[in-house]
Amino acid sequence: MSRYLFAVILSCLNLGAASETLRYNVNWPSGLSLGEATLIADNLDASAAGRRFELRLDASVPGFAVADEIISQAKPDYCSILLEKKLKHGSRKNNEKLEFKPDESIVERTTDKGGKSQMNIGNCGRDALAMVYFLRSELQQGRVPSAQTVFFGSAYQLTFKYLGATSVTIGSVAEQADKMQISIQGPASKNSLEIFFGRDPMRTPLLFRVPLVLGSFAMELQR
Repeated sequence: MSRYLFAVILSCLNLGAASETLRYNVNWPSGLSLGEATLIADNLDASAAGRRFELRLDASVPGFAVADEIISQAKPDYCSILLEKKLKHGSRKNNEKLEFKPDESIVERTTDKGGKSQMNIGNCGRDALAMVYFLRSELQQGRVPSAQTVFFGSAYQLTFKYLGATSVTIGSVAEQADKMQISIQGPASKNSLEIFFGRDPMRTPLLFRVPLVLGSFAMELQR
């Protein structure tokens, strides 16, 4: 039995599981390892009253380290309730919270230095981490989301483009995947993120290509 088929069977058995932990190697495009990232999700089953997501990222090159911890709380429809960020990029630190208040049509941002601001939202605001899981849920239904606004400190406009089926090598095994391109337009920046989703029932993210200050990093799922 191939490793890919075995993974599909395991995904089917765990389709209704309430939690998930995915671990990734963080690499340069050359393959040089820089560290690890972990995605944790609680209450993924459809009957959950709320959801919790977490990203932990630890990566470094000489003279520059990235240590991020991000926690997202969301409703069953992946509309955000609270986002907490603790980011460290080199000597720069950024700790803040985003509290989503759809009844007031705002998201309120507070920082550990006393800063406070508000942004307007509709009846459903999503943070960047909750958006990853919302995208997975849409792909499970055979849909590509329409353009979305996500919040990660500021408001960012996201557009999604399906780039077709492809094969990616995870470890030493080739796996079938669907390639998505996410264009990100911020107040003063524009980037593009690529995610390769496995064709298992959970649409597991196999590979991320993420633009950061020092270049494009890859996050490859550990099998």
